[in-house]
Amino acid sequence: MAASAGSAHAGSGGTAPGGAAASSGPSNPSGKAKISRDGRTAIPPNNAPPQVKRAIAAANKITRKPYRYGGGHGKWNDSGYDCSGSVSYALHGGGLLRQPLDSSAFMRWGRAGRGSWITVYANSGHAYTVIAGLRFDTSSAGASGGSGPRWRNRGRSSSGYVARHPSGF
Repeated sequence: MAASAGSAHAGSGGTAPGGAAASSGPSNPSGKAKISRDGRTAIPPNNAPPQVKRAIAAANKITRKPYRYGGGHGKWNDSGYDCSGSVSYALHGGGLLRQPLDSSAFMRWGRAGRGSWITVYANSGHAYTVIAGLRFDTSSAGASGGSGPRWRNRGRSSSGYVARHPSGF
């Protein structure tokens, strides 16, 4: 199944939300993203594709924002983000999404199944993503750290969710 009109392939141009760029920050040879010492931001693995590094950098920019229903849907740079707005922001930062999607639209976005670098889990009421092995979610399910867009060390059950991924990732 081809990616929906809401997705873009790498190299399609445009800038990431807030000018997010792949970071040349701390080294991470682990092969998986990890939460940095600040407890808020993630460090991409050294071997991650540039689009994955940019998606992580974009997500890092909103980890201090609160949860706000509808946030991230009217404009990329918002005062708060809901679940699908947060996922949309990260994917847009990676050049993998052109416009924000709600959780139901993510159920049909991209390709079916888990991706090698990025997987979006969606149902009609919630969406979250796992990027380079680390969960980015507005829900604290299975982890602490409050609500709002946050990186989570702990996984959560994907039962009841549809797994989708961007082509090639």
